[in-house]
Amino acid sequence: MKTYISLRWLSVVAFTVVVAMSGSALAATHSTKKSTTTKGRTALPNRTADPYLGAIVVDGTTGQVLFEQNADAAGFPASVIKLMDMMVLLDKISAGQISLSNSVTVTAESAKIGGSQVYLKEGEVFTLEDLMYALMIQSANDSAMAMALSVAGSAAGFVEMMNKKATELGMSNTAFHSVHGLPPSAGQVGDTSTPRDLSKLACALIAQHPEILKYTSTQVRNFRPNTTPFVMRSHNHLLHEFPGCDGMKTGYITAGGFSIVATAQKNGRRVIAVVLGSKDRKVRDAKAVELLSKGFAALPPLPPPPPPVVATVTTNLPAALPVTEEPLPETPHMGWLKIAGIGFAIGLVALGIGGYFLKKRSRNDF
Repeated sequence: MKTYISLRWLSVVAFTVVVAMSGSALAATHSTKKSTTTKGRTALPNRTADPYLGAIVVDGTTGQVLFEQNADAAGFPASVIKLMDMMVLLDKISAGQISLSNSVTVTAESAKIGGSQVYLKEGEVFTLEDLMYALMIQSANDSAMAMALSVAGSAAGFVEMMNKKATELGMSNTAFHSVHGLPPSAGQVGDTSTPRDLSKLACALIAQHPEILKYTSTQVRNFRPNTTPFVMRSHNHLLHEFPGCDGMKTGYITAGGFSIVATAQKNGRRVIAVVLGSKDRKVRDAKAVELLSKGFAALPPLPPPPPPVVATVTTNLPAALPVTEEPLPETPHMGWLKIAGIGFAIGLVALGIGGYFLKKRSRNDF
């Protein structure tokens, strides 16, 4: 009996030890996974808030601020910076330096980029326009890298172009360090910007390159349609949730939260809203909708149309003589005409008298 009890307790102890060891091993496994996901990345401070870190709404045509709250707060815009990728590309297309039909060959460096992507493979060839759609719809990081390498020869060279353009636009609180907005690798710095600076970028992009809306308004598009189709779907839910919305770009990283640059047009007038650093995606979208509505309500009334222009005809004709009731001055010819008229009248009278006497005399002769 004692032996049975002892064996029973030994079994319990052994089971406890096994469970404890299993738990330790499981914890070690989770710890390893956690360190793997952060390995090789620069730790970024958290720059998020509820409902957002900062926001701004502007008139899309004039840039006039309609609403702002912490609009100069610097955060991590993540994939929103791909709007600057498009600005650089469209500038070069307008200048005739590159073309939408240019062929871009995928490199190994582009193919290994993580995050949101269209799964480019080394050696694949796409047109620049195909990759631009992938950039705006799928927010493809591999597409961003492929185009940067093709256009500038290196990611650093393209980033330099991005920062130069930011300076031209007066984005004084913006610094780009990547072409895609992913968390920085070890030893690198994260991309930073503010709601105000991002609104300047959006206004300039629409004003200088209105064709940008063709890319940002597309909700679904096939990539590689002739081989293995990959269906790209826009991350911007406002395209189907807010009437008139036709852009522009969303972004997310853990340290920077959820951000969006959204724009919509109603009755020929455009509003742009920027939400930076929201802790929740649904809150970000709800606030963007609220801010767009607030923006349209705050738009100043349009000035009255100018009066119609009446066309004037210029001729070389002399001015018309003034109308007067006074008789025209007499000329010498008019005097002679009067004398002739009087003489003619006297002659008629004389002829009448003479005819009378002749007729009377003729009667007396019979």
